[in-house]
Amino acid sequence: MGKRTWILLLAALMFLMLGGCRNTENASSQDTEGEQSAWERLAGEPVTFDWYINYSWYTTPWGQNAVSRAITDETGVSIQFDVPTGSEKEKLNAMIASDTLPDLVTLGWWENQVQTMIDQDMVYALNELADQYDPYFYKVVDSQVVSWYQKEDGNLYAYPNSSYSLQDFESGTNIGSNQNFLVRKDIYEAIGSPDMTTPEGFRQAVAAALEMFPEVHGEALIPIGSDEFYDEGCNSFDKYLQNFLAVPFEVNETYNDRYVDEDYITWLKLFRQLNQEGYLADEIFIDKRTQLEENMAKGRYFCLLYQGSDIQTAQKKLNAENPDMVYIAVNGPKNAQGDDPILPSTGINGWTLTMISKNCEDPERAIAFLSYLISEQGQKKVFLGVEGVTYDIVDGTYVIKPEVQELLNTNREEYDRLYGADDAYWMLQDNVMQDQWIVDSDDLIQSLREWTMPYTQYTGQYDIVFEADSKYAQMDRKIKLAWGKTLPLLLLADSDEAFDQIFDTYVKEKYELGYEELQQEYTRVMQESKEKLGLK
Repeated sequence: MGKRTWILLLAALMFLMLGGCRNTENASSQDTEGEQSAWERLAGEPVTFDWYINYSWYTTPWGQNAVSRAITDETGVSIQFDVPTGSEKEKLNAMIASDTLPDLVTLGWWENQVQTMIDQDMVYALNELADQYDPYFYKVVDSQVVSWYQKEDGNLYAYPNSSYSLQDFESGTNIGSNQNFLVRKDIYEAIGSPDMTTPEGFRQAVAAALEMFPEVHGEALIPIGSDEFYDEGCNSFDKYLQNFLAVPFEVNETYNDRYVDEDYITWLKLFRQLNQEGYLADEIFIDKRTQLEENMAKGRYFCLLYQGSDIQTAQKKLNAENPDMVYIAVNGPKNAQGDDPILPSTGINGWTLTMISKNCEDPERAIAFLSYLISEQGQKKVFLGVEGVTYDIVDGTYVIKPEVQELLNTNREEYDRLYGADDAYWMLQDNVMQDQWIVDSDDLIQSLREWTMPYTQYTGQYDIVFEADSKYAQMDRKIKLAWGKTLPLLLLADSDEAFDQIFDTYVKEKYELGYEELQQEYTRVMQESKEKLGLK
């Protein structure tokens, strides 16, 4: 082996020796020898961090609610959140270009800016900070996650939230997907609980719903809802629909082009037809998350492919108004063979990554704070809240106080303002650890997750992002932008013939942009990921 390979192997071995397994095993903030963690040692010295969250919809403040005050009391750390008011991409790119990143940065793992910040030496290696300031970090991180995110130089620059390793799946943990096909319960039952798994059945159900319920509290019913359209497409009409149709991620060990699948095209043509017949409302093409949440809370959608977790607030408002108006999960679109859906759970990549900027003037406190949030003590605070305020321990069981649960079920915004638990601060949430504390969970939400469990598969090997500024990243971005431009045109086409012409133009453009070479690279990275995960 070459010198570089030996260095990487030794670095990986050190991580595995120092890193723990899944952090549910860390029962306290002390290690087995009683060594004090850095966050405890430094808790008496107040510090404030600026923390950038790359989501314009995030609005939970710090310092007003019970959880954030308790965390500050325990760690000495206060937070000033910074969120974009417009385009997330433009805001983050501007900070990178001007070298004005705040102390902490949280963004999606798939964002190209992750690698850009690493390449431009703008963020600390977390392992180097841990070595220098806080070895306790190694006791609370998940060694599989560390190994996955470790770069070729042996360093770990970011840590994810909501990460599920292959080991978690194999351990028998009840893991569900976040993708649901949802219908409004009262409307669905009123039209006879029809089969919506076939194109014709779907069309008939939508037509019946609009005919029987043209309005919701004086506003027009939106027969088919979706996630928001953005420059690369729309999750509901591409990824989610493909997953419900069980479009394979790979064929004959080659990364599959899911966008040209025959069943997928059939369903896109159905939605084109439904638009021509007046069942795709203009709003779905322009509404952003704020409008989506408002419409869901009013029950304006009859059906939608959407994220189960992102309908929680709306569900609770609807349930308080009229329990029959809530959204339920049912069988949605299926392929011509009637196969069950293939629903991805969050893989080892997780959802977001958190990094420590080199503009941070106190990296010792920053790594200690990350250690606290990742630890069981931090996770309890973020999820359960404050003992005696949000929950009590009764016969060894964590019981949420009735008035707290009631507020959570009826007014999430006020709940976050007063209490701030239930992952209001989700930036480093560990779902696997938190599952051990779930008691008397809300059936409105749990039922959506449970519905997905039989169909949930591990698909982390297919989560691929290329290094920023590489030719593959540029190809991938251009092709995705081409799809984002094409999808609305397909749905708005005035005939199947026009649809075919638009789609053929897209396919031609995709190959002109280098898709054949890109697919080969997708396949190579996929095989590499499978080997790294032990799937080969």
